[in-house]
Amino acid sequence: MDTLDQFNRPLRDLRISVTDRCNFRCTYCMPAEIFGEKYQFLQKQKILTFEEITRLTRIIAGLGAVKIRLTGGEPLVRQSLETLVAGLSQTAGVADIAMTTNAFLLPEKAALLKQAGLQRITVSLDTLDDAIFQQMNGGRSDVASVLRGIQAAVDVGFAPIKINCVVQRGVNDATLVDMARYCRENGHILRLIEYMDVGTRNGWEMAHVVSAREMLERIHAVFPLERVARNYAEETALRFRYLDGGGELGVIASVTQPFCRNCSRLRLSPEGSIYTCLFATQGTDLKTPLRDGATDAELADIVRGVWHERTDRYSEERTTESAAGREKIEMYYIGG
Repeated sequence: MDTLDQFNRPLRDLRISVTDRCNFRCTYCMPAEIFGEKYQFLQKQKILTFEEITRLTRIIAGLGAVKIRLTGGEPLVRQSLETLVAGLSQTAGVADIAMTTNAFLLPEKAALLKQAGLQRITVSLDTLDDAIFQQMNGGRSDVASVLRGIQAAVDVGFAPIKINCVVQRGVNDATLVDMARYCRENGHILRLIEYMDVGTRNGWEMAHVVSAREMLERIHAVFPLERVARNYAEETALRFRYLDGGGELGVIASVTQPFCRNCSRLRLSPEGSIYTCLFATQGTDLKTPLRDGATDAELADIVRGVWHERTDRYSEERTTESAAGREKIEMYYIGG
């Protein structure tokens, strides 16, 4: 039986943030002026162990969350991540394990992750222009390093790879067609993402948003597109394919075309709290009862109760008075 919330949305996806740390300082997520060298990240004893993550995943999968995605921060800065992947791949009820990464550390990890059971990889790459890319990631990486990571993933059999591109007006929007061309030529699926007001520290303004419609118009003018159906009801991306057979791309239009009514995602933070929305204001602690000896059934009851009471639809309410000035959890903490 499905675990349903107040809008009859089923629990289908679990996003696991394995760390709050990252080796990049992207301006829309962890701006360097805030997350500098003295910033205090979570201490090791405060974050969930791999065994604890695997146990909670098994419980949540039993409630319907069959799709797992590992996020961060940057998940690959968590040592021996392949050990967690191996445990999750053997977890009853889990049908799909994916990861979102900046790919910087993929050359040394791609084979290990593939062997451990990771099925899909999404890479965050916002532009192929090196100067713009370094401006956007706080000077932590050049484009070539990310491309090496992508190639390493391809070499061990990950395909197709999705490339996430967060588009900001006046920053990287002029490089969209180049991104589309690169993905077409290399068999990747480009995912254009409207710049979102995640958290409270990225200086978001509506004027910085390039709408899905505008992004598609720019690419369609060079590489004609047509709309295709979503793969499944809860898929977040609007899907399109190139008329010449050059593959497909997706657009995540959280700002201008919200998809809250189909959202099936639960998020688990590094220190063991669950959140029912990317724009949540607070979570529910599972680590304390877990470490205090709660049974699987008791933990399942907590999760089921949280999901049953869920009414989140922030993106549909973004412009309402109730959403104005809302203090939201930061994206680096619960994943994108």
